[in-house]
Amino acid sequence: MNSPVLDVPARSAVGRFAHESHRYSAITALERAMSALLGKQAAGGWWVGELQGDSILESEYLLLKWILGQERDPDLRKIANHLRNLQNQDGGWSLYPGGPADTSGTVKGYFALKLMGDDPDSPHMRRARELIRAAGGAEMCNTFTRFYFACLGQISFDSCPSVPPEVVFLPSWFYFNLYNVSAWTRTMILPLGIVTTLRPVRQIPKHLGISELYLDPVTANTLGKPTQSLTWRNAFLWIDGLLKRYEESPIQPLRERALAAAEKWLLDHMEDSEGLGAIFPPMVYILIVLKALGYPDDHAVVKKAHKDLKDFYIEEVDTIRLQPCVSPVWDTGIAMHALADAGLPADSDAAQRATDWLLAKEVRYASDWKKNVGDAEVGGWFFEFQNPHYPDVDDTAMVSMSLKRLGGPRAAAAVERGINWLLAFQNSDGGWAAFDKTRDRPILEAIPFADHNAMQDPSCPDITGRVLECLGHNGFHRDNPIVDRAIRFIRSHQDKDGPWWGRWGVNYVYGTWQVLAGLKAIGEDMSAQYIQRAANWLRGVQKPDGSWGESCATYEDPSLKGQGESTASQTAWGVMAMLAAMGPNDPAVKKGVDWLISTQAEDGAWDEQWFTGTGFPKVFYLKYHLYRHYFPLMALGRYRRMLGGAG
Repeated sequence: MNSPVLDVPARSAVGRFAHESHRYSAITALERAMSALLGKQAAGGWWVGELQGDSILESEYLLLKWILGQERDPDLRKIANHLRNLQNQDGGWSLYPGGPADTSGTVKGYFALKLMGDDPDSPHMRRARELIRAAGGAEMCNTFTRFYFACLGQISFDSCPSVPPEVVFLPSWFYFNLYNVSAWTRTMILPLGIVTTLRPVRQIPKHLGISELYLDPVTANTLGKPTQSLTWRNAFLWIDGLLKRYEESPIQPLRERALAAAEKWLLDHMEDSEGLGAIFPPMVYILIVLKALGYPDDHAVVKKAHKDLKDFYIEEVDTIRLQPCVSPVWDTGIAMHALADAGLPADSDAAQRATDWLLAKEVRYASDWKKNVGDAEVGGWFFEFQNPHYPDVDDTAMVSMSLKRLGGPRAAAAVERGINWLLAFQNSDGGWAAFDKTRDRPILEAIPFADHNAMQDPSCPDITGRVLECLGHNGFHRDNPIVDRAIRFIRSHQDKDGPWWGRWGVNYVYGTWQVLAGLKAIGEDMSAQYIQRAANWLRGVQKPDGSWGESCATYEDPSLKGQGESTASQTAWGVMAMLAAMGPNDPAVKKGVDWLISTQAEDGAWDEQWFTGTGFPKVFYLKYHLYRHYFPLMALGRYRRMLGGAG
């Protein structure tokens, strides 16, 4: 029998019931998510979630300890256990879950486990070895990997790029100098400059080596020879050859002074910080440097450097995994922003404690960033617990915005300093970079040690969008010349299909959300054609179930943009982007919210196994364990607020 046809009033009543039911479910999900996030706040006021990277954190730490002659450290067995757990079925180790084997990571994983006593003829080692040789051998490893192998006597230092410590003397007008490369690069290349100069080698027994992984020993022991073609890569290889001849020369008039100046620079930048740069790579390199310079193991600087690395440990049962750094300022700023969207009162205990903690973390002295900014007022926030040498634009924008919303009058002066600091960092192209006021210098990407794919730190759309959102919360509007320059930068970097590339999050969904949220905050006309193109792209990559998902593979292959396994954080970004562009009544928004409601876990958060954070595109990716908490909460909070305003 056919169902009766509802008359118009009945259909209207059904629609109202469905609408109210959906609204109630969204509010319930929001309240549960809010409670879950508040429960994660530390007594001291901050939030911090695990920051997860890939296997190189464990393998490089194991190699470090062997270089230092500390292979009897009892922690290493548990670290090796975790490294084994990360190996793929094909024998390789990947940059992110579900990704293909990475040659450099796989060689380091194999070498580390062999040093730790794994039988090279065991199945997991044999699979790794066969995969490495099929990929072209260990000579295909990137330059930063080769430094470890040279320090353990497996290859010559001639295969590593020369980084003369004299770079510490290069003036600011020189195209290549310490302050024209990214903040993280300068903390890595200066230690490596000392290493390539002193060439320390820990000789290990031959049977523990990895000669079986190399197909061509000659190639393995050279950096490469320039060809006849006129390219910057060839030019830098020619320069590297000259530098190596200089290394062999008995006449090096600046060498002793350069080593002393480089050592002082490094020690100065370790002051008041939780490690050099407060990130894993330079914190490892500095220990090799200190050993090469003759610092004893019981020296206070050496002991602190070891402790800073051990603070990255996460120990569970019989494993230890390492984090690449910690993210409390970032997590706390975003958590506050999300809670403000969810309606947390500024006078609540949670907001007050978080405000106190963030105000105490404001940077109050100048360091590297001052070289390119000049007379800017001191201010800003960093990413970690303690890293005052390196405040960054993204954290400063997020914290300034959050304190504006929840910090109250006592945060006003710090917020104003943060805004002034951000304004001083706008680049000449109208955009903002992460750590410095700078400009794009693509030639630097051809330098031999630039294969971490982040030699420099140019303006990017996602950070520019974040700054615009912050400025919008602080009274800036579309007609402001600073904002207008930023919009012109954003428009010039829009992908032909409509989205924006994400430098610091995966990937086009992230970049597009950041940009659209920023444009909405400063009062841009959201019906503009370029914005609607972005919204149409988001609508096109939304899955039938309402979710969004995008893989780290999109950095290697942009044709995959918008494709990947569904995640809560990326769905939240998609929802917020569509809210900004289309408003709360757009069907794509409702579908995304419904997906978040239906997939919320019992603890009030969401399950998320995939990596959605970006460290160095194509090289290093991240999983922020609180992304599954605060971004869905932020999306639900904005949805409720905008839906209420829309009636």
